[in-house]
Amino acid sequence: MKKTAIPAILLLTGTAIFAQQALWGGQEVVSPEIHNDYRVSFRLNAPHALKIELTGDFFPAGEQQDSQGTVEMTKNAQGVWEYTTPEPLPSELYSYSFRIDGVKVTDPANVHQIRDVASVTSTFLIGGGQADLYKVNAVPHGAVTRCWYDSPGLEMNRRLTVYTPPGYESGGAEYPVFYLLHGAGGDEEAWIALGRTSQILDNLIALGRAQPMIVVMANCNAGQEAAPGESSEGLVRPSFAGTTLMDGRFEAAFPDIIRFIESNYRVKKDKACRAIAGLSMGGFRSMHISKQYPDLFDYVGLFSAVIEPRGEVTSEVFQNTGEKLKVQFAKKPKCYYIAIGNTDFLYQANVDFRRKLDENQYPYLYCETGEGHIWKNWRIYLTKFVPMLFQ
Repeated sequence: MKKTAIPAILLLTGTAIFAQQALWGGQEVVSPEIHNDYRVSFRLNAPHALKIELTGDFFPAGEQQDSQGTVEMTKNAQGVWEYTTPEPLPSELYSYSFRIDGVKVTDPANVHQIRDVASVTSTFLIGGGQADLYKVNAVPHGAVTRCWYDSPGLEMNRRLTVYTPPGYESGGAEYPVFYLLHGAGGDEEAWIALGRTSQILDNLIALGRAQPMIVVMANCNAGQEAAPGESSEGLVRPSFAGTTLMDGRFEAAFPDIIRFIESNYRVKKDKACRAIAGLSMGGFRSMHISKQYPDLFDYVGLFSAVIEPRGEVTSEVFQNTGEKLKVQFAKKPKCYYIAIGNTDFLYQANVDFRRKLDENQYPYLYCETGEGHIWKNWRIYLTKFVPMLFQ
């Protein structure tokens, strides 16, 4: 039998195609399509599906607090399922998913996705308003790095996400520091991804509405080295770190982070040049860390904060709250900021906390928005709080 030689170029071409097969497989539909009037169309090519629903945070919430609403999509003659929002969407960063015969999936035509704890959703942004602060605009940009610090208090090396402002690498100036904490189930990636921290800081600084500053986003889960997939535990499934949420170890060990930052970055090392804030459980930690160490922070922000520890707690950090607040406010922090949505499940707890502050004539600033315990609100609170810092 005569053997046929296969040209080397074909072998190389075939190998290259096989190696890059992940570059293909997307759907040849446009989804989402943002129209000039800010209505949005979603499409999914699934001719054999029996029912497809669209769920997103731009729909009215369902029966459960802060859940996403759902609508049914319509299949056209080509087997493409479609839905167009009847009204323009306000300027915001949105997330959504499809449900194909009951199975929740991301949009295969949209490569832009985001993780919140263990949920991955597709995302898009509507500009022309508030969300312009969340965009990458033509302004000077800061840098985002991930670094590791030693925490003697938690007996492990741990990961931080750090934003440095434009010009940090090429200059010699010292900067104030803002410590920004995530909520339950989050990690050191949450604020930078879901919160759009680097974009917000770049844009506010460029607009002259914020001082250049360093922002430190810690992993607040005392038992974790780092975000899932970024530690020695490997590619573990993200989950709520329930056993360490309120054991007080992270709060007690927080000075380890400050020592690392002040030893490795050009920062101003006094109370007037430090701020701390966080969302939900991060707000809880911000409140208790700032009263535990009343000489550390002149700026404190509680975004939809948990206020009181739950269940049996033994840590000294959470004891004698009234006396510690008295000491903290006697030292006259420059800004104590509380923000929450009027349908948040923590709303009443924040009302009660504010009443205690009022009874003791402790000064604070208050911001109330609509809606509930959602990233939309926390991004808004960040854009309002940052301009108050280090003025």
